[in-house]
Amino acid sequence: MPDHTTTSHVTVRTPRGPVRGERRATGVRFLGIPYAQPPVGALRFAAPVPPEPWTETLDATAYGPTAQRRPFAEVTTIPEPTIPGASTLNLNVFTPAPYPGAQLPVLVWFHGGGFVAGSAASPWYDGSAFNRDGVVLVSVGYRLGIEGYLHLDDAPDNRGVRDWIAALEWVRDTISLFGGDPAKVTVAGQSAGGGAVQTLLATPSAQGLFRAAISVSGAVMQPQDRATAEAVSRLFTSRTGVPATAAALQDASDAELLAYQDALGAPGPDRGDLPMLVLAPFADGELIPRPVAEELAFGDTGADVPLMAGFTSHEFNAAPSPGGADEDPAAMLAPFGLDEQRARLFAESHPAYAERPGLLWGQAVTDTVFRAPTLAIADARAGRHLPTWLYEFTRTATAPGVDGLAYHCTDLPFAFDLLDAEGVTAALGENPPQQLADAVHAAWVAFVTDLDPGAHWPPYTEEDRATMLWDDIPRVERDPLRAVREVWAAPVPQR
Repeated sequence: MPDHTTTSHVTVRTPRGPVRGERRATGVRFLGIPYAQPPVGALRFAAPVPPEPWTETLDATAYGPTAQRRPFAEVTTIPEPTIPGASTLNLNVFTPAPYPGAQLPVLVWFHGGGFVAGSAASPWYDGSAFNRDGVVLVSVGYRLGIEGYLHLDDAPDNRGVRDWIAALEWVRDTISLFGGDPAKVTVAGQSAGGGAVQTLLATPSAQGLFRAAISVSGAVMQPQDRATAEAVSRLFTSRTGVPATAAALQDASDAELLAYQDALGAPGPDRGDLPMLVLAPFADGELIPRPVAEELAFGDTGADVPLMAGFTSHEFNAAPSPGGADEDPAAMLAPFGLDEQRARLFAESHPAYAERPGLLWGQAVTDTVFRAPTLAIADARAGRHLPTWLYEFTRTATAPGVDGLAYHCTDLPFAFDLLDAEGVTAALGENPPQQLADAVHAAWVAFVTDLDPGAHWPPYTEEDRATMLWDDIPRVERDPLRAVREVWAAPVPQR
């Protein structure tokens, strides 16, 4: 049993040492608990190592250090604070019942940020509503950018993925002390976090650490083979003059690493056909045996895990076209692999952009990075009769600059039922509908608890392709994304 040392604090004794959390109306939160040693010195580019035990009670009432080193306003729509410090491999536990025996379902959350940014300390990821509804929430910090994903000749690959697995192993071994059931874990994440979920589904060593998955606007590197990762490393060296090795980068400052990262990500003809996400998980042939989309389409890894997946209608539509608003649609869409016929079909499927063809570029990014790949995963799983639920978040924002768009990240305050959180009004506009938050959040709670989002949302099958459309009045439609499939030819990898 935990020690109730004061009316406002609760102490739980973990195998590594005692941690003191803060009591709130919906439960107790424990912030900044280390699940691995600080990734500094010899551990900077190593696989995560379990933390050293401690004897003094760890004050877990403030968020721990973050791997993100830039001010969040420069990075993301979501308020994701940058917190200095070395012990970035930490997690947060929000629980309604911090004692063994409660056996509550657990939701483990991986933040987004393109694998180079983001923070588990965001107020948008607070677990209060999930605690209210009987779910333990765990949010995870992990290595980003060069430290997490650049292929280095003298270091283990996919260090950020290894961090995710280490955090899940902590949950397996420890969450029962906080009232969670390690046999009832759902992994979830948005954007890069959704890509993390897809990657964990395709990673053999992660199997058994969770029983269900939610991929929100998930994105992974495409293509995702080892040759692409090695090409990224060569580009890194050619642009920075620094060898892609742990030995060469070991003592680089945070500012130097960020400068190297910016140089690697800059546009230029020397990028060739490298993907947009150059620092991201890749199929290294060992930890991740083959590309995620291929494994999810044809492999057995993660096949029996129920999956809820979806996206917003206009993820990146607010991004300006590099060619300008008056560019010919066919020419503008050629880099996306569309021939003239498919470019015309794509334009016709978005008549609202007839007078603003430049907006088609943002929709093409939305489709190629998020909608078409997720739809392909759903179609592949439906063809194999695997438990899958598909959604599209269609409710548009009214905030200046994004008025009329259901854009990237705007579904999260509804899923977490946090419409009054910091930054939500600026992102969504005034008075977002609470009834929609009630519906989306209830579906998540039902899925995490019962492996099914509810009777009003049937599984996605080849016969019906039933898709939930989250709007002011949620509804299920049969194959509402047919045009996406026809335009982008459902890019499931072929054998």
